[in-house]
Amino acid sequence: MGVFIFLPLVLPLTAWPVARLAEQRLHPHVATRLLTGVAVVMATCSTVSLGLLMVVGTAQLPGNPLPDGWSDPEVREAVPYEEVVGKVAIPVLLVVATGCGRTMRRHRLVRRRAHQALNGVRETSVVVLDDGEPYAYALPGGRARDRIVVTAGLLSCLQPPQRRALFAHERAHLAAGHHRHLLAVQLAARANPFLRPLRTAVSYTTERWADEDAAQTVGDRRTVAVAIGKAALVSKGAPAPTLAGLTGAGPVPRRVAALLGPAPLARRWPSVFTSVGLAAWTAAAGTVASAMSSANSAVTMAIILHAATPL
Repeated sequence: MGVFIFLPLVLPLTAWPVARLAEQRLHPHVATRLLTGVAVVMATCSTVSLGLLMVVGTAQLPGNPLPDGWSDPEVREAVPYEEVVGKVAIPVLLVVATGCGRTMRRHRLVRRRAHQALNGVRETSVVVLDDGEPYAYALPGGRARDRIVVTAGLLSCLQPPQRRALFAHERAHLAAGHHRHLLAVQLAARANPFLRPLRTAVSYTTERWADEDAAQTVGDRRTVAVAIGKAALVSKGAPAPTLAGLTGAGPVPRRVAALLGPAPLARRWPSVFTSVGLAAWTAAAGTVASAMSSANSAVTMAIILHAATPL
């Protein structure tokens, strides 16, 4: 087990370089999937390592559920014994569990309230609320129907071509399931604070992904850019970070500048001989190392526990 049990806790630092480079250099859909996958794997591995540290470090404390054979000197010699680290791991795991629970609860509460607010409204894919407050967001349906919620206040600020860009943007969010990516990185950042840059990056790349899809649907990148700029000036955005919207996240000037430039190339994986490629491969290597380290520690402890368990 050794030092491998600690590696998944710090290996998320290897993903920091790719967070900024990916959002700038990769196609948004490639960057979103890459960063979400890296965040989920690393968060899972660091949580597993925390659990193992808790078990190993508290094995000889009164009331632990481990078998008596765990206290055998030969067993203790085979496993690093750090009681202080084990005790610290307990409140850390509680903080992680509490944070993830709150994030999930808030996500479900916001979605439930949003759907309840639409009770009595005709079942259409686009809902226009008679509200002067300008905002719009994509509301995933789950068991219900996916819907786009927009207010009359926001529509009054946009010209017809810009409204088409708005609806195309929100449909892109729903079609690609961006709420799942956003929720996944929110939970990952709760599990390991080192993953917060990935959460910020994915919040931006999902918006850029929807921007590019909207531009392709409308056929005019400038129209989408103007719609985003106008909406950003008057809109307050989506009601929760896991619900995507036209002005949901990221520096709007950067998004507008990207739309006024050429469309990004849809290259699936960058070359290792570029800066973003080197960062992406470093993050991928860190992810694999994190997974292997946590798996090695978990298997080692399972074998030792099995050997130490009396028949």
